[in-house]
Order: sequence, then C-alpha cells, then structure tokens
Amino acid sequence: MLTVEDARSKVLDRIPRLQPERVELLESLGCVLAQDVVSDIDVAPFDNSAMDGYAVRYADTQGASEESPVVLRVVDHIAAGSVSIAVLRDGEAARIMTGAPVPAGADAVIMVEVTEGLENGGSTGGTVAIKRAAKLGDHIRRAGEDVRVGETVLREGEVVNAASVGLMAALGFAQVEVYRRPVVAIVSTGDELVGITETPGPGKIRNSNSYSLAAQVLAAGGIPRILGIASDNEASTRALLTRASEFDLLVTTGGVSMGDFDVVRNVLEEIGKMEFWKVAMRPGAPQTYGTIDGTPFFGLPGNPTSTMVGFELFVRPAIRKMRGFADLDRPRVVATLTEPLKKKSDRRYFLRGMLSRVAGPESAVAYDVRLSGRQSSAMLTAMHRANCLISLPDDWSEVAAGTVVECIRLDVEEGTA
Repeated sequence: MLTVEDARSKVLDRIPRLQPERVELLESLGCVLAQDVVSDIDVAPFDNSAMDGYAVRYADTQGASEESPVVLRVVDHIAAGSVSIAVLRDGEAARIMTGAPVPAGADAVIMVEVTEGLENGGSTGGTVAIKRAAKLGDHIRRAGEDVRVGETVLREGEVVNAASVGLMAALGFAQVEVYRRPVVAIVSTGDELVGITETPGPGKIRNSNSYSLAAQVLAAGGIPRILGIASDNEASTRALLTRASEFDLLVTTGGVSMGDFDVVRNVLEEIGKMEFWKVAMRPGAPQTYGTIDGTPFFGLPGNPTSTMVGFELFVRPAIRKMRGFADLDRPRVVATLTEPLKKKSDRRYFLRGMLSRVAGPESAVAYDVRLSGRQSSAMLTAMHRANCLISLPDDWSEVAAGTVVECIRLDVEEGTA
C-alpha cells in the first residue's frame, strides 16, 4: 500500500490548473485571479473631504479656541458629486460634505462638530465660528493616496475577497479573468442504494454519500453534478464512468474494495488508467486514483466517513489546485490529547476529533483535543461533530493521554493562494 504522502504526491503531480475564464465581477469572489489588475485612474481621483464640515485655509484658523473662535465668511456650499468654482481667499470658508471636492485655495477641513454657524447659520453668504485651529491637510483625502494611475493593484494568483471586489469596481472592472471552478461529477455505486426521498426497504439504505460529497465539492469551490446510482454490475458502472470526459473531475463512492460485487476497479482498468487503488490509512484504505479519457478519477470507499475523509485528503486539494491555489490544504495545529488511544502500527489514522482552545504558557494559544464520538467509518455522527481530524503517524500504536498530536482543522474552509 502507498503511504498517504506518496498517494497525495501522485495525485497532485498530475492534477492540472484549469484554464482562465472571464466572469462577472461578483462571480470572481473566492476565485484566484488569472490576470494582473492595473489602475487606469488615481483613487481617489481628486482631493476630497473626509468629513462634513468647512473647507478652510489652515492659516486663517490659527489661535482659534472655544473661548476665542475665529469667524470666517462662508462663500460656497459643496455637496458630494458637485464641483466648486470658488477659490478661497483670506478669511473665507466653504461648507463641504464628506466626499465633496476640496475647493481651490483650501488646505484643511474643519469638522462641523467644532464650528458654530452665526449669520445665516453658516450657510453661503453667512459666517461660521471656528472653535479649533486646523493643521495643514486636516481631513483631506488626497488624489491618488490609495491607488496611482498605472499601479498594479492586484496580481495574478491572488484570491479575490470582498475588498478586492470593491477595489476592482472602483477601477472599472465589470469583468475579470479567474481560474475556472472545476465541474465535478459524482457517482454512488451499490444495489443497496435508493434515493434520499425513498423509504428504504429490506437491505436498502439512502444515497447520502452523493450529497455529502456534493456539499464538500461546493465548500471547496467546485461545481457538483450528481449523475446518479450505478448498480453493482460492470455495464451500469461503465455507462456512468464513460461520461468522465464531460467533466473536469469524476468521483465515485463505493465499489472499490475487494468484495465480489465491487466492480469500479475492473471498469477503470478497462476504460481508463489506474495509478493506485489502496493507501495505508484508516478510515478508507481502498482509495483509487486514475484517469478516464484524460479526466482525473477518484474512487472513494463506500462507508460515509471513509468517503468524506478520502475527499478531504485527496479530492479537496486537487480541486484547489485546479482552481489555481498554491496553498492546497487546511490549516494544521498541534494539540494535547485528553484521552489514551490505540491503533495498528501499519497505517496512518485520521480520527474525528474536537479541538478546544486552552490557555497556554504566557497566554499563548494552545489546544486540547478529544474524540468527537464513536469512530466507526459507517457512522457520520462523529464526523458531523468533529472540527478536526487527529492525524496519528503510521508507526504509532499506544498513544497516551497528554501526547501532542497534529490536527487538521475542518472548521476553516478558506486558504490562501
């Protein structure tokens, strides 16, 4: 059997990054940029006020105080979106709103809270009392102080977040090139499966795996396509697997073990190319990887937890690589085990666990970890409760309480590029 690390290397060395596509700006959220974003304007495009208040010549306000305010004549009232034709001279001010262009001659803005309108209430043609001296440049956002024309603001390979979207909108990008999200086909296999709206009869179970996998694909940024259920015969399995070329990735669940009716491996060897079919791990040693008509293929085990763990270790990083990410894995932390564990020393274990933050030395962040429930691969409840996978190395057997172990965070979806 391959080690987990060797199996991951075989997968990720062969997974290509998908070609870029141009999408509407909002559709780029969470995607990896496939282009540099260069500004064609200054941002801000003009000097503007950061406050509601009065544009002034700062020298006119020197010595102003609550007890001895400076009185200035108001010559204009400037709203956001308008342009002032006034040129401030000695002893003059202009009423100004947040975002409005600063008039010529002004070199500071006094916020309205430290002023008092006198004649005409501080409106045009009236006067205003300034109760605090201004500093040069107070409350003025300068043209280009955020972005300069010709500046590369975002670079190829960056992940688009909400601020990125706003920035590109400010630069006039209604569309942008990103690396494409993979379309992932999902096939569950087994005569025992029925649809999720059906009441299972004797010997039957609902097809939950297709839906947990589809949810994992969505969370990883892919586009799931549930193709249906393949019966435990080669003809039915072949009919669905030969559709692989319609998609970027094909994932099956079940039919990859050594049972008399596990036919996925046989079909893959007939219509595709198999790279490996067993990995030294628990849960889910039967992990199959290959290609069909050039489309990467993952054959995951049929037990629900084995399916989800196999997806986390192999399929999720493959999807992220296809999407252009450089960081393919979830964060890992070390934690102190709160209970003793036993394992076989011939494979790596991934136990479903619950991390808890505790106070570390000198208030550093530290974690304890415990099992989140019974570890049967046929049961989803422990996976549902888990916020991590406890990774126990191949050669460990008796693991004492208090041992420091590595944990893969399941409660952190996002990575960085």
